[in-house]
Amino acid sequence: MRSIISKDNHVAEDKELKLIRGCIAWKRDAQNALYERYADRMFTVCYRYSRNREDAEDTFHEGFMKVYQNIKSFRRQGSLEGWIRRIMVRTAIEKFRRQAHLYAMSRLEDHHELPHDADHDLLDRISADELLTLIRQLPPVYKMVFNLYVIEGYKHREIAEQLGITEGTSKSNLSDARAILKRKIKAEAAAGVAMYHEG
Repeated sequence: MRSIISKDNHVAEDKELKLIRGCIAWKRDAQNALYERYADRMFTVCYRYSRNREDAEDTFHEGFMKVYQNIKSFRRQGSLEGWIRRIMVRTAIEKFRRQAHLYAMSRLEDHHELPHDADHDLLDRISADELLTLIRQLPPVYKMVFNLYVIEGYKHREIAEQLGITEGTSKSNLSDARAILKRKIKAEAAAGVAMYHEG
């Protein structure tokens, strides 16, 4: 049994290596195969950081061009998918920094009566798709910090370095983002209950 699993792993590794070598050689069929394998998952990553679908598509295509241009530097230390994902996230960060002057800093006062309760598991009560929709509604800075910290696992120090802000600002933005999300989740839950009773 172990030899069969080992053989399957070697076959998968050989296919991946062949795919990588094809992309390094700029072979169109290899690039298409790589795209088909990871496009859906990587678009989801880009969409989470974006204002709308068009914005996500721009980040996605820019990210894939970087993948093709830099795949020769992939040393197979970790998964190819993880390496591609990091490129997509970095591309989203770079785009955010280029457009940072377009984003007015949002303040908590702009979000009206945010709850200050200790209901920390509130975000766990909704589906991934529902959470994605709510995350995308966050102000740009909050959305970026929330994604990097909660989804990607960055430390506040790393976020501060990437976004050109202080660690304190990163922590504050994360706290504000959580508060906004909790308020939105509670509002949607209350609306759902009201609709249920009306029905």
